[in-house]
Amino acid sequence: MTRSTKPGDDRGIQVAGSRGASMMKQFPLSDVYQLLEPGPVVLLTTQQNGRPNVMTMSWHMMVDFAPALVACVVSSADFSFAALLSVQECVIGIPAVELASIVVKVGNSSGRAIDKFKSLGLTPLPAELVSAPLVGECFANLECKVVDTSMVDKYDIFILEVVRAWIDPAQKQPRTIHHHGYGNFVVDGETIVLDSKMA
Repeated sequence: MTRSTKPGDDRGIQVAGSRGASMMKQFPLSDVYQLLEPGPVVLLTTQQNGRPNVMTMSWHMMVDFAPALVACVVSSADFSFAALLSVQECVIGIPAVELASIVVKVGNSSGRAIDKFKSLGLTPLPAELVSAPLVGECFANLECKVVDTSMVDKYDIFILEVVRAWIDPAQKQPRTIHHHGYGNFVVDGETIVLDSKMA
């Protein structure tokens, strides 16, 4: 693999292959998230002063198995940020593709202006260990407690511990949605099984 060293040369990387050299084109750095967004898109709920709220989130990742730890980015500009920082609890609801249009509406509205549960027809259900509600329409709900805020000031990253997990057995083989930016989503497709020593 070789790269041009001329300043401003946008010919990209030359990759040697069995059919000869092919060309790659530079990709805008501001759009790299479209390639690496981990997905699936989830709904994050909080509750502060008796008021529940829900937001759409796709910047998250697992960081440990047991205890189950999740890192997630909740922007300080989001209405949910203050509640999450103050109450230190939330629920991650995992929606199937059938909820895609509602998930987008959740992301395009603010809890500062409306009660998103009521306005968008979502059902808040009581959780067992946290004050934030489960989302009745999601096929899975993860009750979480904030266990590390050391990266919040710099990166808006919260580390959550999943303390209770729920699944809806009525939703068979749910397919999740994954955000590729600018309203583009990919839906889970075919499952393949390969020999692997990894969990």
